[in-house]
Amino acid sequence: MEFLIVLMKSIIIGGLVGFGVGAGAARMFHAPKVQGMGAFRTLGELNACAGDAVSHFSFGLGFFFNAWASSVGAGAFTQDVDHRIIPNWAAAFLIRKGKRVEDTLHNPKKMAIVGTIVGAIVVGFLNSTAAAIPESMQAIAVKVLVPAANLLINPVMPVIFWLAALDAGKRSGTWGTIFGGLAHLIMGNAVPGVVLGILIGKGVDDSGWNRVTKTLLGSVIVLFVLSGFFRGFDMNFIQAVHLDVPAWLTDLHSLISGGGKK
Repeated sequence: MEFLIVLMKSIIIGGLVGFGVGAGAARMFHAPKVQGMGAFRTLGELNACAGDAVSHFSFGLGFFFNAWASSVGAGAFTQDVDHRIIPNWAAAFLIRKGKRVEDTLHNPKKMAIVGTIVGAIVVGFLNSTAAAIPESMQAIAVKVLVPAANLLINPVMPVIFWLAALDAGKRSGTWGTIFGGLAHLIMGNAVPGVVLGILIGKGVDDSGWNRVTKTLLGSVIVLFVLSGFFRGFDMNFIQAVHLDVPAWLTDLHSLISGGGKK
């Protein structure tokens, strides 16, 4: 009975997630005329498959096994489920028999419908299999699969994105390296910084240093400054070079975090 409850809830949740992911991914191809809903890497990876149904399916399949291992071993989904598996498998189903991407992948209505079906099947399968496996086997899986998944997230994925930045051109490689290094120091993962570096580099290559690219660069710098401050990176850096943290800086962090005296 408990298994059936898990399965039914998973199908409902998976269908809702698939609806949003499918429609949102398709709407990204119509930006800036309409507002998209998705991740920068999702758009890039969908484009990288070049409208080939087999490529979309195999790309999603490669991340499906990692997501399955994570759900079984750790009891939690990876971001690959909604970023990579559902949109790519929905696209693979729609593009079959040589149909044009403009009529399939770029159509929010069709992607939402197929995404609902794919999401219900994927989430239902992942949750039901995770619920059916004995706890003793899950404990073993945690010790084996979680470290492997962590290695994929860091350092494998950052290296792949960094190589992609270098391959995209001199500017993208330079900005990707700079912001990737800062992101690794501040956030613990270089991927967000590398992606922002690619975006800035390609923007400058396409349109030069105009108002948009300068605003984007300024926004990224502000983002890193604020992220570093709220994560306490400034204090950690000062301590790392064996200097004393100024009292005013400590008081400022304490005040903002709510730890100051009232």
